[in-house]
Amino acid sequence: MSSIIHEDKRNNLYYYVGKTREDMGKLAATIAGDRIKKLLKQKAEVRIIFASAPSQDEMLSYLINNQEIDWSRIIGFHMDEYIGLPSDSDQWFKKYLEKNITSKVNIKQFHFIDGTKPIRDEVNRYTKLLNEAPIDLVCLGVGENGHIAFNDPPVADFNDPEKIKVVELDQFSRQQQVNDGCFPKIEDVPTHALTLTIPTLTAGKTMVCTVPGRTKTEAINKMLNNSVDSSCPATILRRHRDAHLIVDKDAFGRS
Repeated sequence: MSSIIHEDKRNNLYYYVGKTREDMGKLAATIAGDRIKKLLKQKAEVRIIFASAPSQDEMLSYLINNQEIDWSRIIGFHMDEYIGLPSDSDQWFKKYLEKNITSKVNIKQFHFIDGTKPIRDEVNRYTKLLNEAPIDLVCLGVGENGHIAFNDPPVADFNDPEKIKVVELDQFSRQQQVNDGCFPKIEDVPTHALTLTIPTLTAGKTMVCTVPGRTKTEAINKMLNNSVDSSCPATILRRHRDAHLIVDKDAFGRS
């Protein structure tokens, strides 16, 4: 494929480098879309976890415009959500998912995490939803500190017994929200969030990880080359049975 300048495999993880961010998004959407279409031939519903970040923009744009996907048979899940924002805030990750998915396709159902509810009640509610059936696909990104969802290195646990938990966000994660243009300054970024845990994410049958930009070069280098451990949580994808990392050339750097 001419738009892909490099592809390889590290342990179990397939990775691909697009010439441009657009090429990256198109390939990621193709891989995810092919998995969805195959699953829809095998089962009545497909359950997908989606990330909420600018890194997903191009992938989601191509994915929702795939006319061969029957969204009326898709059930969506929310990967993480802040705690403590004003109820009318535009910074809720739910707003991103509504803008980029649920307002554009006739999805059967989307289970949002509610960061305004009592935390234990919300953890219990969402755990029950996740336990109803296996997750088929996880569409995710990687943070500047190597996090997946809000599993930052200080709180990441590859053997976490929980499905979803409360975490304190580390400084890198909070600064990234400013770098991504989601908040004007770090003081505005919440200090805590609800996140799906690493075992919940890696239990997904397929993982499609989309990562653009120079700010992610160090994380991608660690993800591909460091030992698999929680100091770079994204390294866990190298142990997954069907994981795909798609980056642009800026994010790939010299890794």
